[in-house]
Amino acid sequence: MTESVLIKIALVTLFLPLIGFIVTLLFGKRIKWLYWFENSILIITFLLAFVLAYFKLAYFTDQTIISEFQWINLGNVPILKTFTIELGIMLDNITVLMIFVVTLVSLVVHLFSVDYMKGDKRYNRYFAYLGIFTFSMLGIVLTDNLLMIYIFWELVGISSYLLIGFWYEKKTASNAAKKAFLVNRIGDIGMFLGILILFTTYNTFSFDKIFYQVSIGNLPFGTELGLTIAGILLFCGAIGKSAQFPLHVWLPDAMEGPTPVSALIHAATMVAAGVYFMIRIFPILSGDALLVIATIGAISAFIPATIAVTQNDIKKVLAYSTISQLGYMIMAIGVGAYTFAFFHLITHAFFKAALFLGSGSVIHSMHHEQDMRKMGGLRKKMPLTYVTFLIASLALSGIPLTSGFLSKDGILAGTFAFGSLTGNWWFAASGFLVAFLTAFYMFRAIILTFHGKPKNKEKYEHAKESSFLMAMPLVVLSLLSLFFWYSLNPFNPEGGKLLSSWVKPPEISVPQNARYDFMKTETEKVNEANLTEEITYSPAYTNALRTAHYPTLFTSASLALLGILFAFLIYQWKFIDPDELANKFKPAYKLSFNKWYFDEIYYATFVAGTLALSRAIAFFDNKFVDGIVNGSAFVTVKLSAFTGKFDSIVVDGFVNMTAYLSGLTGLFFRRFQTGKVQSYLMFVIFSIIILLYIFK
Repeated sequence: MTESVLIKIALVTLFLPLIGFIVTLLFGKRIKWLYWFENSILIITFLLAFVLAYFKLAYFTDQTIISEFQWINLGNVPILKTFTIELGIMLDNITVLMIFVVTLVSLVVHLFSVDYMKGDKRYNRYFAYLGIFTFSMLGIVLTDNLLMIYIFWELVGISSYLLIGFWYEKKTASNAAKKAFLVNRIGDIGMFLGILILFTTYNTFSFDKIFYQVSIGNLPFGTELGLTIAGILLFCGAIGKSAQFPLHVWLPDAMEGPTPVSALIHAATMVAAGVYFMIRIFPILSGDALLVIATIGAISAFIPATIAVTQNDIKKVLAYSTISQLGYMIMAIGVGAYTFAFFHLITHAFFKAALFLGSGSVIHSMHHEQDMRKMGGLRKKMPLTYVTFLIASLALSGIPLTSGFLSKDGILAGTFAFGSLTGNWWFAASGFLVAFLTAFYMFRAIILTFHGKPKNKEKYEHAKESSFLMAMPLVVLSLLSLFFWYSLNPFNPEGGKLLSSWVKPPEISVPQNARYDFMKTETEKVNEANLTEEITYSPAYTNALRTAHYPTLFTSASLALLGILFAFLIYQWKFIDPDELANKFKPAYKLSFNKWYFDEIYYATFVAGTLALSRAIAFFDNKFVDGIVNGSAFVTVKLSAFTGKFDSIVVDGFVNMTAYLSGLTGLFFRRFQTGKVQSYLMFVIFSIIILLYIFK
């Protein structure tokens, strides 16, 4: 297997879902079984992704394979000197692992949807939309430059709009699709500006060329501030796509789409695109940009976790959980725990997809009931769904022997190390508090859904375990939520040497004085003028991470178990009445239940402000612009009427009078035109006599 063969396999992997989309969309109405063509395409795509990952990780572990070609060459243009754009594919360890994750989750969602969506009037179109989404996401992962990422980024936005609003007859679904599309555009504008800054500075979109230019001290606007601004603007795209504060409001509403779509878009792929993008550009993020990123991540981890504890819609709980876990990943990138951010991206994709599909299994069995207060006792009716949901919840809660424990422990260790080196402990405090809340709200959901007595006996009586095609993906994803796939040491992600041996921190390209101090060695701190040396993390940070491992391990596991215990005390054993607790802390409960009033605040400010501005502009347009136009029209009409009358009476009158006088003159002189020579001689003689008389 050569590098060129791997590139060809990657290209086939990329375009197969697009072929499935085109064929299924064009012929889906005529050929009812065509959804199996789309599913077969995904099976082949997954197998190719597996082959790609295997050979890359086994035989080209430390190599980055890039294949580029020139797409546009406009020659010399102002400002940029030469305008050329290259497109290409990059295969490194992160790429092939991410492709494997995307294709696997997409495949199990396809298979789950076969039974879940059966009977829908747009059945084949649904699978076509899944295909275009998978193609778009693979494009983001495979590209080696910013332009291609932005192209596929927008394709992901369009395909997610189609999937969220798939049941567009429902007003809530169509509104949710529009909300997701518009909120994402806000972040994408910032991302686009960041890409333009880098392109006008370096005249290239390619990652490796930009990283090199930054490493030799060639910075946007010639300053570290310019690099920070570019990094933060690029991060705006991740804020929108990964639903981070303050653009997180679209994700809970997006649950209006079919539940398998939630598993695909809002658990493993689309929302993970923002995190993946930040991992890609990590080498050029300055210390100030990283601090902003860490702060946004910490806020985005904390606020949704506090909201999830009071939500009653099972999908809304998982939606806010997703935002919170994405905040974990973003915070990990910000504090320098690059490896663990990607680690959690992979583990979260599997156990959160399992949770969403598990909730879909429950909703399908309960005849599309999503309110957990109307469920209960389902573990007896749906034992397989219950066990897989439980395993995935344990992983999300960070309980030992699960994948989530390993990745979350690494993130918390990173925040702990960051606090010990910088004195900034609030990231660690936020992370540990969220670990407690996560365990609490997930086991609250489990107890309300699967434990106790059924709340709706009629729906409970008709509930049953899902079919094989719906249950099999749950089993696969829950098994992938166990530790041994990622590390042979269940208590140390670096001890097992599986994932940690493939994903390592990148070289830091930013100048030394733009980095966090803890990323500098002692020599570098003395020699701040040297801007050309590319380094990895300093020994101080590595040692701090190792030192933080055991305190983090015991603290996070203890807090997770404490959160589970609280959930059982309140909802299972009823030692504390939840309604009484809610009344006792009514302001906090209302704040959480009403989602911190973000939607109300945004509506009262941005939406209402936009509408008010629109009304003001409409008033100005109607009264002033239209007034001027209508006034001009009125004056023009009156002036036209006046000129019409003037033309009819004066001009035409003068012309007609001239014609009349000419006629009269003609009539007069016609009397003298007799045709007789004698008469003409007489007129001549008479005229001569008169002239002689006048001039005598």
